[in-house]
Amino acid sequence: PDLPKNCLVVLIGAAGAGKSTLAGTWPASQVLSLDAMRCAVSDDAGCQEATGDAVDVLHLVLERRMARRVFTVVDATNVSRESRQPLVAAAKRHNMPAIAVIVATPADVCVARQGPRPANRTVPEDTVRAQHQAMVHSHQSLRAEGFNEVLFADALYRLEPFLKRLSQAREAELGRDGSTGLGDLLL
Repeated sequence: PDLPKNCLVVLIGAAGAGKSTLAGTWPASQVLSLDAMRCAVSDDAGCQEATGDAVDVLHLVLERRMARRVFTVVDATNVSRESRQPLVAAAKRHNMPAIAVIVATPADVCVARQGPRPANRTVPEDTVRAQHQAMVHSHQSLRAEGFNEVLFADALYRLEPFLKRLSQAREAELGRDGSTGLGDLLL
């Protein structure tokens, strides 16, 4: 399904689910990333002590974007009602539709994806599993929270062109696209 031209999209999923990868399929100016806000206030995207300040900044920028009625994606776990409520409220204050997009990656995959992350961005397994469980339990209540629509990320087809570009770049690197690939590098 297509998303409305002007709406709020709230990504919901555990750490490692692929929310930031999905968010990366939209122009950066349209994405409010909690990690980026942490980095903006502390110079460290993984600084959990900066989360409160980062959330304040995210809410401020979201309010201004909703007032301007521009398409906005919030990239954070958003697995609790408490984290989602101010987001939906901002959209409603400005008569903007709020769309919940669930990134329902299996918990084991989310846990496995923590391994390659930098130490300051690694989320403990019990936290990832709790986030996943909260996401699963929230699904049925999202409409009652005020979301106009609830979608699963795999129904958006946003990743298909992104993955195709990655595949084409990899094919070019390997020289399988007719180019000389890595053979042009001077080592």
